[in-house]
Amino acid sequence: MGTEDAFAELGLASSASEREVKAAWRRLASQWHPDRNGSADAVARMQRINQAFEEIRRAGFQAAAKERGADSGAAAAASAAGTGCASDEHDGDPAAFRDDADTARQRRPIHRKVKLTLEEAAAGCIKVLRGKVIETCRTCAGAGHQVLGGHCIQCGGSGAVPKRSFFGWPTGLVECEACLGGGIARQPCAACRSTGKAAPRSYQIKVRIPHGVRHGDLLHVDGRRLRPERLPGDLEIRVELLDHAFFELDDDGTLRCEIPVDGFAWIAGRQLQVPTLTGLQSLQLSRGRLSYCLKGEGFPSERGGARGDQWVTVAPVFPEQLSTDQQILLDQLCATTSGAGGATDDRLQAWQRGLRAWERGLRG
Repeated sequence: MGTEDAFAELGLASSASEREVKAAWRRLASQWHPDRNGSADAVARMQRINQAFEEIRRAGFQAAAKERGADSGAAAAASAAGTGCASDEHDGDPAAFRDDADTARQRRPIHRKVKLTLEEAAAGCIKVLRGKVIETCRTCAGAGHQVLGGHCIQCGGSGAVPKRSFFGWPTGLVECEACLGGGIARQPCAACRSTGKAAPRSYQIKVRIPHGVRHGDLLHVDGRRLRPERLPGDLEIRVELLDHAFFELDDDGTLRCEIPVDGFAWIAGRQLQVPTLTGLQSLQLSRGRLSYCLKGEGFPSERGGARGDQWVTVAPVFPEQLSTDQQILLDQLCATTSGAGGATDDRLQAWQRGLRAWERGLRG
């Protein structure tokens, strides 16, 4: 329960003073305590009232008491026995509070991270999430104690007790620790040992990840629709894409991959097995060409959209030092293009003619 909701629960504006808050709490507690109210909604309403008071007290009372000092805090506690009150627009309709509370609890998110490979993100997948959730204690509605009703025995219902000096002389008033200045009797909650939290509950759920999610995407999952577990809040799943050994992803969904290839196989125009997000594919190499486009083999350009293209860049690799056999084979290959009677390329023939003419010109 947030602070704003807590003030609304007590029928107060968020600017209400400490005195008004305590007075409203005492009035509502007297009205809805199960010992005095026999309606079926009395227990739930009492828990909500108690939880609201604790939320406001934690948010402001303690900090305010430190700033004002113990004496001023005692004076405020003593004045809490006044009769000031404010209107409650939900008065007489406790179900409205329960519905609002259930909605607020349901919307409280449970944050998780999911790490995905590019293959999983591109195709979509189902991930199993395991963890633990800690819910609010239902017995005390998270307050850590239960209101008993009636006046606090220790302070007699005033909310303050005498403060005594080292020698036992009374020196003023301080807030009663037993009722925290409210003047209403209470007891620690045995169900949660005054923590306000239930025992941790383990869960294991399956979540479907849509195809095309990107790094940093936030996925929202309604906790009420999860099976077999029903979580106390919705899931907020942050996607984290893992680095890939082969691929780089562009913003437009283009996938890039650079592959070293045998230089002689590249010259010979052989086939090459290249990785894609769906497995290996054959690629026909072409002498003199280094980049190849695989249509529709990239990453979805947007979540749930069509896949982009994959670009493969080959880097021909030649031996740094040729073996004897390789040297012989290369000499034979060179002889077929530059030797007498060989099938010489037109570009080589033109170059040789130009070179000979240039040489004659130097001699002449």
